[in-house]
Amino acid sequence: MVKSIGIAKVAFLLVLFVSTARAQSIFDATKDGAKANGPDINAALTSTWKKACASATPSKVLIPKGIFLLSAGKTTEDGGWVTFQRIEGFTFSGDGQGASSWGACGNDYCKQLPINMRFDFITNGLVQDVTSLNNKQFHVNVLGCKNAAFHRFTITAPANSKNTDGIHIGRSSGIEITDSKIAMGDDCISIGGGARNVSITKVTCGPGHGINVESLGQYEREEPVVRITVKGCTLTNTDNGMRIKTWPASYAGSASNMHFEDLTMVNVSNPIIIDQAYCPHNDCNAKHPSCVKINNVSFKNIRGTSTTPIAVKLACSSGVPCDSVELANIDLKYIGKEGPISSECSNVKPKVIGVPNALACGSPTAAPSRKA
Repeated sequence: MVKSIGIAKVAFLLVLFVSTARAQSIFDATKDGAKANGPDINAALTSTWKKACASATPSKVLIPKGIFLLSAGKTTEDGGWVTFQRIEGFTFSGDGQGASSWGACGNDYCKQLPINMRFDFITNGLVQDVTSLNNKQFHVNVLGCKNAAFHRFTITAPANSKNTDGIHIGRSSGIEITDSKIAMGDDCISIGGGARNVSITKVTCGPGHGINVESLGQYEREEPVVRITVKGCTLTNTDNGMRIKTWPASYAGSASNMHFEDLTMVNVSNPIIIDQAYCPHNDCNAKHPSCVKINNVSFKNIRGTSTTPIAVKLACSSGVPCDSVELANIDLKYIGKEGPISSECSNVKPKVIGVPNALACGSPTAAPSRKA
């Protein structure tokens, strides 16, 4: 059942199914006064949700098709516009759009700005055919979820929209993102501590910062990142392609079984990168190595163009060097004028198959694999 849903100043069209396994009670928000393009539907929605939550049977809540620009400017207590918490058997489909407010904080990061949609502690969820447009901060935050899928998800914001991660995943397992288009000014998809069994397929990303396993080791007792698969995606005009980044002087942690394959890079600045000395704004102690162990990582069948000469950079920790890293069938071309394409690697001895010498981290190129 729905524990908490807050809505404020958001354009929305949705049909929410709390459960689909049994007969349902249907609650229509229009009967409580909700109107398409109405000035304020908070009271109507509050009344409808109370009825649904009090129902003895699984509930279906209908909200009228249309755009709602609510007069209330408040966000939910957790910093989101729309928050779904502790739901089992959940399906959500529709068109969600957040109004823009560019320049509210100049070039600074606005901590008070809301996340468009938060999905907290959802089990067996499906979110499909949703659009998030011109948000203020993260478009979607996924926390504590199990077996949640995002299909045909569209995220759109300008390239200069800072801190507008498309979908951020933390402390969640069984997350699937597929057939989606993400364009904004930060990470298309960011994967944080505690993410397990994440599958990302057929996603187009760009502009943005690419697909990232991000900023690990910042917090004590951070949960491991395990079994991440990115496959069949295209990245265009992004700052990074596939990136794994950890803090120097970090807390102990681990990230393992991460596999990136069958990917196309189009004008990407850093197509393949592991950065274990990630230190934005120089506000950390970069002299001490990261304590996050990276193990069992593969980059396979990756082709396209790089806008920087260092197309492969594996900068692993001197404290806990990377183990079992594989580069296979890498075909990247440098389109700039700063010199020949190259690779730069430290504290790692990758297995190399079918990779040009320039991209092989100084390792002799093995015989090409059979797969094109």
